[in-house]
Amino acid sequence: MLDGVSLDQLRTFIAAADEKSFSAAGRRLRRAQSVVSQTLANLEGQLGVKLFDRSARLPVLTDQGRALLVDARAVAGDVDLFKARAKSLAGGLEPELSVAVDVMFPPAPFTAAVAAFQRKFPSTLLNFDVESSAVVEPVLDGRCGLGIVGSWSRVPANLTRHPLLTVSVPIVVSPQHPLAILRAPISAAALEEHIQLVHIDPADVSPSQAAPILSARFWRLSHLGAKLAFLRAGLGYGRIPLHLIEADLASGALVQIRTEDAPSEGYVIAMSAIYRTDSPPGPAGRWFIERLTHEDAQPTEEKRAPLARMSIGRQAAAG
Repeated sequence: MLDGVSLDQLRTFIAAADEKSFSAAGRRLRRAQSVVSQTLANLEGQLGVKLFDRSARLPVLTDQGRALLVDARAVAGDVDLFKARAKSLAGGLEPELSVAVDVMFPPAPFTAAVAAFQRKFPSTLLNFDVESSAVVEPVLDGRCGLGIVGSWSRVPANLTRHPLLTVSVPIVVSPQHPLAILRAPISAAALEEHIQLVHIDPADVSPSQAAPILSARFWRLSHLGAKLAFLRAGLGYGRIPLHLIEADLASGALVQIRTEDAPSEGYVIAMSAIYRTDSPPGPAGRWFIERLTHEDAQPTEEKRAPLARMSIGRQAAAG
């Protein structure tokens, strides 16, 4: 008998519970009260449970009815979501969107875009793979439909690149580091005497971009958090996104240094979205790219935690 329970019966049950009246439920469903009463009586017979106490002037949910109402709402909600997803897919909306994100991308605009995406496309599953420079490969092999990369990345000709925003990456050291007391600009020879801390794999760097390695002595760390800890401890110098170290610079825990070859505007990384040209994103993916393009890159107090600390996805090395 339970296999015969219909969605129409559940919606009638929910309407009667919400309206606390069979006649009001009938008006809401545009049905006669007698039809509502019979539908509910049939449902109770199939379930073997009394849903309403009809001894008073108005029907009152029984304890069993209140318990089953929760399940009825869940079932009806799932069916609505199922229908919405089917309608979206028929219109070309992606059922799932996987994004490989370079850890250098600022967390504030990223989290804001994700929150807005979930509101806009609740039926599209959003997955992330947070990486340190190794973003191109998962896009190339189809594991991710979108990638967010820095301007240093080797992007093959079969990938399309869409500009997003820029990230300032100053070179910093601990105030106790020997480089902190040198007069700017600091020469390449002086840098060679000290350890550089990097997290970008040189193999991922495009030949058209300036090499991230400034010293013959460098340590490659697999996590921005570890790199930041090493910088604070005075173990070396390195570039790191400004949005991660604003508090350190303000407190004096880190100091910025200027090198001879530094551009006048400072070191800046241009972040871009990439995707396979032969497999462009659908409506959800295109919307996500546009949202990232227009998001403000300045972090808010609530969003200063580094993207490297996000638990979603994998974290690998970079520089």
